[in-house]
Amino acid sequence: MELGGLESYLSSAGVDGRRLRHALMLLCDGQWWTLGDLVRDSATSRRGIEALMRETKLEHEGDRFRVPLNHTPDYQHLFAVAPPPADPVAHLLPHYQHVLDRLEGLVAKAPRARLQLDHVSATPETVLRRALLLGARFWLTGAKVLCVGDHDLTSLAIRLVHPEAEVTVVDVDDRILAYIDAQDLGVRTHWADLRLGIPASGHDLAITDPPYTPEGVGLFVARAVEGLTDDGRVLLAYGAGERMPMLAFKVQQSLSDLNLAYEAIYPDFNRYFGAEAIGSAADLYILRPTTKTRPAVSARVDRYGTAIYTHGPQSVESAPSPVGGGGEGFDLLVGDWPKDLPQPRVKLATWLAKPYAAAHERVAVAVPAGMEAALPRLLLATRAGHVHAVLAGAAPSLDAVSPVYSVAVDGQTVTAVRRAVPEDEVGRIVRRILDNGHGKVSNTWREALIKARGLTKNEARAVIREHAPWAEHVTPLDAPLHRLTTLAETVTTTLTTP
Repeated sequence: MELGGLESYLSSAGVDGRRLRHALMLLCDGQWWTLGDLVRDSATSRRGIEALMRETKLEHEGDRFRVPLNHTPDYQHLFAVAPPPADPVAHLLPHYQHVLDRLEGLVAKAPRARLQLDHVSATPETVLRRALLLGARFWLTGAKVLCVGDHDLTSLAIRLVHPEAEVTVVDVDDRILAYIDAQDLGVRTHWADLRLGIPASGHDLAITDPPYTPEGVGLFVARAVEGLTDDGRVLLAYGAGERMPMLAFKVQQSLSDLNLAYEAIYPDFNRYFGAEAIGSAADLYILRPTTKTRPAVSARVDRYGTAIYTHGPQSVESAPSPVGGGGEGFDLLVGDWPKDLPQPRVKLATWLAKPYAAAHERVAVAVPAGMEAALPRLLLATRAGHVHAVLAGAAPSLDAVSPVYSVAVDGQTVTAVRRAVPEDEVGRIVRRILDNGHGKVSNTWREALIKARGLTKNEARAVIREHAPWAEHVTPLDAPLHRLTTLAETVTTTLTTP
C-alpha cells in the first residue's frame, strides 16, 4: 500500500508529529470516529486532523470514519510508540463514576453557550478532573475556592467531590448563576463583570477558563489574584493549539506582566465540546503570586479595557462605539462621555465599587456595547431621583429594579424615575434593601426585621439565615438577578415565620 503522502506529511510535522501519529493510531483502533471526537481525543487542531485524513485511506458510515480494519497493519510502523502525557488524576476517575454521571446530566441541562462571551463548554470529565486535581494537589478541608466565571460548572464538581470546601462563583451571566443556585449544593454566587471589578476576596484558590485573548486572560487572572489571599494559587485553563505559538506567547507575556510564578503546566488537561481550531483542548496552568504580583495587578487591571473577547461587540477586533450625546443637563456623568461636556464624571467601576460621595438628583450613565447586563446594578448604585442611561446595545430586563424605579425604554435609551417608598411593610423592607445598594443584604434586612417584628439581632439573623442564607454574602449590586426579583416573596416569609 502506498503511504508516501502520509509519511511525508508526518515527517514534515517534525517533533510535533507525535500528536498526529496518536490520531492515526486512534483511526486504526477499530472504532468509528466523528471529526469532533477525533480532534478532542487527540488534542489536535481541526486543520491538522483534516490534513491527516486527506493522506489516509478511510471508510465512512454517515459522518463517522475509520481506517478499514484490513488496512490497519499497514500503518502500525507510523504510530506513536508511547501513550499521551500522563494524566495526573486518571487513577482517581474510576472511583467517581457516580459524580461523572451526575455532572453529565447537569452539563446537558445547563444554559446554552453565549458566543459573545466566548463560551465553549468543557466536557463533564474535564470538570470532574479539575475538581480531582484540586484535591490531589491542595488540602481542601476548610479551603475557600473561587471560580472566576463558571459556564463549565466547575463549582458544582468541586462541591460534589469536596463538600468540605467553600466554593464561590463570580460570573457576568445571570443564567449561569441561577442554574448553579438551583442545584442547591451550597455554592455562593455573585454577579460580576470583571471589567468593572470583583466582589469576592479572601480565597485560597481561584480557577478560571477565560476568553482566550491576551486581554481576556490578563484581566481574568488579575481579578482572580484580587480574590486571593497572599498564599493563594490561580488555576488557569488556556490553549492555543499546536499551530499558534505566537498567540500563546502573547498570552504568557500578559501573565509575565503580572509577575506570577509557574508552578505547573499540565498539557491538554482540558477538553471541550467545540474549539476545534485549538484541538478542543487547553493546558492547565497553576500560577502562584509573588510579592510583586499585587502591585503589578493594581497597576495594570484598569488598562485592559472592555474589549476582551474573540466574538461580539466586545471582541478585541471590534471598533469602540462611543456615546454620541444625551448627557446635557445632568448633574453627573457616569462612564465614557464626550470630553466636551462640562459636568463632573465618574468611572463605571468606581460607581459600582462604593457610594459616590456627592449627592446628585439627575445622573446620566453611558453603558458600552457588551456590558448591558450591568445596567440594573448601575441603577441600584445611586439614590438619584432621575437616571438617564444610554446603551450601545439592547436594554436588558429591568424587572429587578421595578420596586425602586419607574422605567421607560426607548430604543437604546432608558429613563428611570425613582418611585415613592411603598406604604406596605413588605414593600418598605424590599425598598430599604435595594436603596442600600452597596450594603450587605442581610445587614439591611436584619435591621428592618428588628424594627418590624421586635426581634433581637440574633433572632433576626437566624430567620434570614434559614430562609435566605445567600443574603449574608452579597450586596444588591452583586446579587444574582433571580435573588432580587424574588426578594418580596422571601421578605414576606421572614415577616410571617414564627
